[in-house]
Amino acid sequence: MGVLGRPPAVHNRSVISARDGTTADLEALYRDERRRLWALAYRMTGTGEDAEDVVQEAFARLLTQRPAPISPAGWLVRTVTHLSIDALRRRRRRSYAGPWLPSPIEMGEDLLDALPCGTPDPEARYGTRESVTFAFLVALEALGPRQRAVLLLRDVMGHGAHDAAEVLGISEANARVLHHRARRAMDAYDRRRCVPTPELRERHHAALEAFVAALEAQDGARVEALLAESARTSTDAGGAYTALATPLVGRARVARLYLAATMHRAAGGTRREIRLVNGLPAVLITVLAPVRRQAPRTLLRCELDAEGRIELVQAVLAPRKLAALRFA
Repeated sequence: MGVLGRPPAVHNRSVISARDGTTADLEALYRDERRRLWALAYRMTGTGEDAEDVVQEAFARLLTQRPAPISPAGWLVRTVTHLSIDALRRRRRRSYAGPWLPSPIEMGEDLLDALPCGTPDPEARYGTRESVTFAFLVALEALGPRQRAVLLLRDVMGHGAHDAAEVLGISEANARVLHHRARRAMDAYDRRRCVPTPELRERHHAALEAFVAALEAQDGARVEALLAESARTSTDAGGAYTALATPLVGRARVARLYLAATMHRAAGGTRREIRLVNGLPAVLITVLAPVRRQAPRTLLRCELDAEGRIELVQAVLAPRKLAALRFA
C-alpha cells in the first residue's frame, strides 16, 4: 500500500467517530490526518514501510477504543509516536547487513509541509524540508528513541515541552532533559546543517550530473577531481545484493569503486534519471539486464563540502527501500 493508500476497512459502522459514529467520519479523519501522521512516523523510523505500518496500526487501534477519544487527532499523534518508538527499537535490535540508510521518498508539497502544528513554538529549530533530508535522518540515528521523539515533537512539529511530555506520557521535566540531550547529540549536524534550498538543490544536481558523466566516460582523473580528498561512501543493499560491508574512505578508493560499478552495469545497459528525493536531487540508475547479484536499481545521492566537491556518496540498493519510488 502506498503512502496515501485507502483507509483501513471499517467492519463495525458504529465503533468510532470524530462526531457522530459514522464510517464517513472515520474516513474523513483518515483523509485529514494521514499525511501528518505518516510524516511523523517516517521521521521517527527512517523507513517508509515502517511508517505505513505504524499509521495503519494506529487507525486499527482507534477502531477498538472504548470510549471513543475526545480528541481523535491528538490520540492518533500519541499512538503513532509510541508505535514509532516501538518500531524503531525493533529495527535496531535486528541485525542488518552492512550500513543502514533511510528509505528514500519522493515528496509532493503536501507531504513536505505536513507536520507543523497550528502555533509552532518559537524555539523550533528545523524546517519540514530539512527534517526529511538524508543528512538529518542519519543524524537522528545517534539519538535514543524517546530522545528522537522529543526532538521531532519540539524542534520540527513545534510543540512546547508540556505538550511533548503529554504525548510521551512523561513529566515535563523529563521531556526537557531528553530534549537537551537530543540537541547536544545533534551538535555535529547543527554545525553543518543540510537545508534544501533551491541553491543547494542546483549545486547537488550539477555535481551529480558531472559525477555520473565522468563515471560513464570512465574518466578516472575527472572522477577524482570531483571528489573531496577525504571522500567517503556507504551502500545499503539490505543483504539482497553485493555491496560494501562497511563505509569506504578516501578519494582514490571511492573513485575506483564507482568506476568499476559503472563499468559492470554498462554491460547490461542502463537508464538513469535525476529525481528529487528527500528534498535533494539523487540519481536513479536502472540496469536493464542485471546479472547474478547485481542490483537492478540503485539510488545514488551525494553531499558536498564548502568548495562544492563531493565528500559523501550514498547508494541505496535494497529493493524494499526503493519500492516507494516511481519506476518507468
